[in-house]
Amino acid sequence: MPNYRRAYVPGGTFFITIVTYRRRSILAEPENVARLRTALRQVMGEAPFHIPAAVVLPDHAHFLWCLPQGDSNYPRRVGQMKILFTRSMQDQSESLNEISRSRHRHRESNIWQRRYWEHTVRNEDEFEAYLDYIHYNPVKHSLTTCPHLWPFSSFGSWVRAGYHAQQWGCRCEGRMPILPAHVEFSDMAGE
Repeated sequence: MPNYRRAYVPGGTFFITIVTYRRRSILAEPENVARLRTALRQVMGEAPFHIPAAVVLPDHAHFLWCLPQGDSNYPRRVGQMKILFTRSMQDQSESLNEISRSRHRHRESNIWQRRYWEHTVRNEDEFEAYLDYIHYNPVKHSLTTCPHLWPFSSFGSWVRAGYHAQQWGCRCEGRMPILPAHVEFSDMAGE
């Protein structure tokens, strides 16, 4: 069995990817995205942290999370978010298929993959690279032609803050996307 190791940096910033079980398109439904947001708000109320960037796609989500000084417990927050979302889906989860013996034994549902991917963001360049990766992800997966057209993303708030131009990453009308040179999207892990 693999030995999973996580980095715990108090007050750190983390790039986190969560994936649905068997990559089902559970998050394609706007009401389920609303459930995920509600779960996140509840977790943030219990254990405060900041989410500078996020994108929710049909079968996975990416986040940048910044924890408060002295706090490194992002695993608790991820676990709690998954639990709260799963509970909100109780009426629908049975219709997604029976739960395997292994998942039942581990008290897991058929909503999320067992684990998640995280990376400790070490510097400003990495933060910017993950920020761009998050915002370009719906285009990368051919879900939209432009980041500003994807409704479940923090892209709009970064445009309003002046970090991104509205047309950043657009492929509308045959345009080549305007992307920073330092981002290699194929090298980003987590999917």
